[in-house]
Amino acid sequence: MFWRGILWGIKGGDENMNKIIGREDEKEILKQLMASDEPEFVAIYGRRRVGKTFLIREYFKKTQVYFEITGLQAGQLHDQLENFISAFRLQFSKKSVLPAPENWNEALRILITEVDKKKTKGKLIFFFDELPWLAYRKSHFLQALEYFWNSWASKKKNVIVIVCGSAASWMLENVVHNKGGLHNRITKRIRLLPFTLKETNDYLKSRKINLDQKQVLEIYLVMGGVPHYLKQIEKGQSAIQNINRICFTKDGILVDEFNKLYQSLFEHSGNYINVIRALAKKRIGLTRDELLVGTQMKSGGGISKILSALEESGFISKIIPFGKKSNVALYKLTDEYSLFYLTWISTAPKGVLNSSKHDYWLQKRAGSSWRSWAGYAFESICQKHVHQIKIGLGISGINTMESNWYYRPADKKEKGAQIDLIIDRSDNCITICEMKYSDLEFIIDKRYHRNLQDKMKIFKNATRTEKTVFLVMMTTYGVKENQYYEEIVSGQLKMNVLFQ
Repeated sequence: MFWRGILWGIKGGDENMNKIIGREDEKEILKQLMASDEPEFVAIYGRRRVGKTFLIREYFKKTQVYFEITGLQAGQLHDQLENFISAFRLQFSKKSVLPAPENWNEALRILITEVDKKKTKGKLIFFFDELPWLAYRKSHFLQALEYFWNSWASKKKNVIVIVCGSAASWMLENVVHNKGGLHNRITKRIRLLPFTLKETNDYLKSRKINLDQKQVLEIYLVMGGVPHYLKQIEKGQSAIQNINRICFTKDGILVDEFNKLYQSLFEHSGNYINVIRALAKKRIGLTRDELLVGTQMKSGGGISKILSALEESGFISKIIPFGKKSNVALYKLTDEYSLFYLTWISTAPKGVLNSSKHDYWLQKRAGSSWRSWAGYAFESICQKHVHQIKIGLGISGINTMESNWYYRPADKKEKGAQIDLIIDRSDNCITICEMKYSDLEFIIDKRYHRNLQDKMKIFKNATRTEKTVFLVMMTTYGVKENQYYEEIVSGQLKMNVLFQ
């Protein structure tokens, strides 16, 4: 069913916070809504399966009046209105034999009439979930919502209207930056991102799943912090066992999630998938022009819209390399599941994915290809957890700019260099982070020591920086402090700092 009934109680909010893992900033916004003495119009968006609906339902579940309707994917107007009246009957008037309204203006007038009868002094919550499905072309839902807000809801001090959608670009274009009747009507907006490593660990522990940090990190490398994916983790199984079951057996939900994910979020999803596939092949990222070549797309507004939508949805990141201008920005794939799917799941033999009894991933995980790939994925996760790294370095109070850097010499005889994380600090220092994923304590040998020396020298010469440059090692289990470490490394952090 797509409806949710009224939940009667004294109030919602604070007593429900403890059941919501993480989401501290988002809970603070919702708390402000409950304390507000003005009408509020909230837009919440984020990728599929990230927990948007759960956050709203759980937080407001004891609010005095709560109305929710969820759009039907690919549903026609008649189906959506039938869905509305079913929700209305069960929430307000179980004995009613009201027929389905003919349009959304009529539907929302019915809703207004019923709510006015209640004469409720407490908060009135109206939650329109999967708004892009409700407001598909020719539905006229947005126009009806505009009238609902402007003529009625905006005059009620106790009303909170919440609109939610997984298609971030659609939500921004049609709601947040609406140029029609909803222009400047949004009072709050929430962009819900996947869990951090700490939130992921807390979520698993809340489900009595006790894995050490390395096992949690390995799970995160594969599926990121998407709550619905993490819900598939079973107690008593290692990270490798869980990944094998979820990603490489016929009933694993991540076996065929990739296409569903993009098709549910974007029209003409093939173009979006082509961009994701191109980025998956290039570790450092691609410029806009390089993407046009790699995807064979034509220059114009199309690629810009796709990149913006993917960035807002959290699948890719736009990075301006250190010392470069914005016109040479790199786009990098940072969605853990997409990267893992394209590297490992999509290349697995069909016989494996159609079976329920095998140890495919247990064998693959033991190979050198995994270690190389995990190193790249670990770098991406560290880049997402720069705040935690800064805390670990004791510089969280310093203004910084984070970027990567690469040097491609014109003379092929000259050495190039690449740095995946640079923290440019306002205290006249630069921290270069070398990130290494390892199953054991990492050891800097003579060859790697020379590589680090060359990288530092090239960086200083190419950038001509006058700032003090520190080299910090970010690893899973730490770095052995031998003579090579002492000569070049300023400090080190272990993976535990990422869980702060």
